[in-house]
Amino acid sequence: MAHTYEELKHKPLAELREIAKDITHEAVQGYTQLNKDHLLVALCKALGIDMHAHKEVKGIDKAATKARIKDWKKKRDEALAASDRKALKVALDQIHHLKRVMRKAMV
Repeated sequence: MAHTYEELKHKPLAELREIAKDITHEAVQGYTQLNKDHLLVALCKALGIDMHAHKEVKGIDKAATKARIKDWKKKRDEALAASDRKALKVALDQIHHLKRVMRKAMV
């Protein structure tokens, strides 16, 4: 039976130990002595489950947005070196805006 991290996280310790009983992986050796947090990590390692949910970006081109952020960071560094406060503010505002766009697009 395939399990997910969220599903395992909400199970009681007794059920996690029942699942671990059927697994012959070195990560779950001594499962009866492990507390819930350590057993959860061991089960995820043994079953090959990611410990966190991956968020994906929808609606924008993530690579292009990151490239634009990198370009603006170069402009920011140039503005700092030249002591150009106007250019610095524009660069910081653009970096902030692009990062905000990225966060909003994450699902």
